[in-house]
Amino acid sequence: PVLLLVAFSAVIPLMTVVNYSVQDTFGNNEFFWAGTEWFKEVLESDRFHESLLRNLAFSALVLLIQIPLGILVALSMPRRGVWVSVCLVLMALPLLIPWNVVGTIWQVFGRSDIGMLGRGLNALGWDYNYGQDPFDAWVTVILMDVWHWTSLVVLLCYAGLVSIPDAYYQAARIDGASKWSVFRYIQFPKMGRVLQIAVLLRFMDSFMIYTEPFVVTGGGPGSATTFLSIDLVKTAIGQFDLGPAAAMSIIYFLIVLLVSWIFFTVTTNAAAERS
Repeated sequence: PVLLLVAFSAVIPLMTVVNYSVQDTFGNNEFFWAGTEWFKEVLESDRFHESLLRNLAFSALVLLIQIPLGILVALSMPRRGVWVSVCLVLMALPLLIPWNVVGTIWQVFGRSDIGMLGRGLNALGWDYNYGQDPFDAWVTVILMDVWHWTSLVVLLCYAGLVSIPDAYYQAARIDGASKWSVFRYIQFPKMGRVLQIAVLLRFMDSFMIYTEPFVVTGGGPGSATTFLSIDLVKTAIGQFDLGPAAAMSIIYFLIVLLVSWIFFTVTTNAAAERS
């Protein structure tokens, strides 16, 4: 039953995309063999390269912000007492909000006429308008993703911290270790596994982001926030180019799979060498 479920939910839709990626159609449900034509077209397209660079830049920026911020917040959270539950609930709240609702919240929040963020920045002298300025659009999308997903990093890091036995801290106190030494030699190494999961999950989520920036900016202004996912939907639905869209989706999938495999392999080997 498990194999059948996996085949139905993953393999069969994937094979449908593979089928479209090597064929062409002129309508009337008539298909013609195209081979690797669509893959060459996508890989040689400047539009695809630009969208890929935007995705990589976005993933790098959010990881550079969310991982250190998540570690810092997790270190600041209490380990015992009633405030533990309060902090965990507050941290989990952004993760419970649907992605399209997050986009709608930040779409209103960032408006320069009625949004608190937009009006506040304009009052400080920043001519902020995410609908017309590409830099403002990037700032808005990054802030939105940080607000939405840093909690995941916090919860994972916190789980790693509370699993550290007290004996390590007692030995550190006896040796007179500073807070930085405790973090460097005890907390950070013990959080290695959960940080690996956090980085991997956040890379995959950020690289495949679609709903939030589409709701806020629609991929604009111009194509400033048109990531691969948005470009793929525009190609498949807006232009109804099923062949190029199918080829792009397979290339997209292979990039995510390859980068995730490389990251997991490198981090696993590094952890094995340290131990």
